[in-house]
Amino acid sequence: MAAAFSSLVGQPRAILSASPTVSFSQIRKPANFPLQNSRFLLVNSSSVPRTCTMAMVGDDKVDPARDDHSINWPSYDHPKVVDATPGFQERDFTATPYIPVYVMLPMGIINMECEIVDANNLVNQLKILKSAKVDGVVVECWWGIVEAQTPQRYNWSGYKRLFEIVRDLNLKLRVVMSFHECGGNVGDDVHIPLPQWVTEIGYRNPDIFFTDKDLRRTHECLTWGVDNERVLGGRIALEVYFDFMRSFRVKFDEFFENGVISEIEIGLGPCGELRYPSHPVKLGWKYPGIGEFQCYDKYLLNSLKKTAEASGGSSCGKVPWNAGSYNSKPQNTEFFRDGGEYNSIYGRFFLKWYTQVLIDHGDQVLGLANLCFKGTPIAAKLPGIYWWRNDKNGAAELTAGFYSVKCRDGYSPIALMLKKHGAALNFTCLELHTVYRDIDFPEALADPEGLVWQVLNVAWEAYIPVAGENTGPCYHREGYNKILENAKPRNDPFGRHYISGFTYLRLSPTLLEKHNFMEFERFVQKMHGVQCNYLSWSHFWNLE
Repeated sequence: MAAAFSSLVGQPRAILSASPTVSFSQIRKPANFPLQNSRFLLVNSSSVPRTCTMAMVGDDKVDPARDDHSINWPSYDHPKVVDATPGFQERDFTATPYIPVYVMLPMGIINMECEIVDANNLVNQLKILKSAKVDGVVVECWWGIVEAQTPQRYNWSGYKRLFEIVRDLNLKLRVVMSFHECGGNVGDDVHIPLPQWVTEIGYRNPDIFFTDKDLRRTHECLTWGVDNERVLGGRIALEVYFDFMRSFRVKFDEFFENGVISEIEIGLGPCGELRYPSHPVKLGWKYPGIGEFQCYDKYLLNSLKKTAEASGGSSCGKVPWNAGSYNSKPQNTEFFRDGGEYNSIYGRFFLKWYTQVLIDHGDQVLGLANLCFKGTPIAAKLPGIYWWRNDKNGAAELTAGFYSVKCRDGYSPIALMLKKHGAALNFTCLELHTVYRDIDFPEALADPEGLVWQVLNVAWEAYIPVAGENTGPCYHREGYNKILENAKPRNDPFGRHYISGFTYLRLSPTLLEKHNFMEFERFVQKMHGVQCNYLSWSHFWNLE
């Protein structure tokens, strides 16, 4: 098996100087070689590898000897063509819309002292990404790192160095304002808590955090109940978020002015998503549990009570106590079962209030973001809560804050809120297939494909940009093809039903293993509307 692709960069120049140099312009597809219709491998007829220097993919004029465009690849003599899967038909994406592709950097790329981790390795990895013609990278700016110790004392040093590296490689930046904790959820491999000064306030006043019916607190982010409460050293939460974003805008003015920063995604909840933390792994949730409502802190309880009184139905100003626990099934609860309380007058009132709090939070924070980042596109991310969607009540979506049940679309009001602020909608799980979810957990009545199609169409109907992400590791062609079909649907008579950008989660040594990177590069080309009639130098060698 070939060595990891990441180990092929950064080799000594002395080794490279003795290696033959092959330009991409010397490599062309043979006549009558329709790669779009079959999977082909070029297999080596000699078992003796040699080292070659590879020019930037697709750049015929680049000097392969230059440090900034040179990558070490394994090479074999006299390749020959082998049809791996005869008759396999694939869609031709030639001349389809150009969709920018970004790659999200690892969570731990900046440490808790706000220092960049292993800058030299990062530079090599970014050069590899650039060879695949990715448009840029996504960087999460963590509140818990930048404003860690003292309110309004910001340390951006590591991010500044990181941004300079990205700029010098002529890549673009999408930046996420991450107002949540990292650690404890699926895919988290580092721990980045909320700022220490916030945590200390939470010791004295635990109601600043989301709370479940058993009064267990979720420390992933602040409850939206304190958005307008002066509980953070004399500031309301909205002021804290605004001050952080304003500090970022001032510090990195040059990156805005020269267009390096192409978009700002605003973190609006746990995992940066606009949702309640209704499925916390730290509190024992496991897929496909329905989760729990997160509105039992004193601030949200007071909000519910006031809303009920203002509506003339004070008896509705209460929270559910019969909605089960994190790992319950809908039919085992009085609230979510068929004919349950969720569809009663009280249930409908409560769910409308619950989702309106979510929408109001997004509305207020995005309004402030527009003030900070005027002239730069902003975005908000929605989660893919796809389990129990084929049940009548959609319990998992309801506990997360999306009032989306049969005959009621819970995503259109959110899309209209985003449109108000000119914000794009970023959605996840574009690579998932419903059939596989059914096989693994048939009782979950999951439907990721139906959810993706619903949310994309909601955005298209609202005439707002909609971007996408994968929800988990994706290295194989089947997953990439699913993303492509969602990104560029067939038979689009209006010519506007495609996503505005895609973020790959995330940069890792596994992605940079050569056979995985081959598939990723092919995917990027198709997202860019370029048919892979020939692939890069790396694709012409047997990988075994």
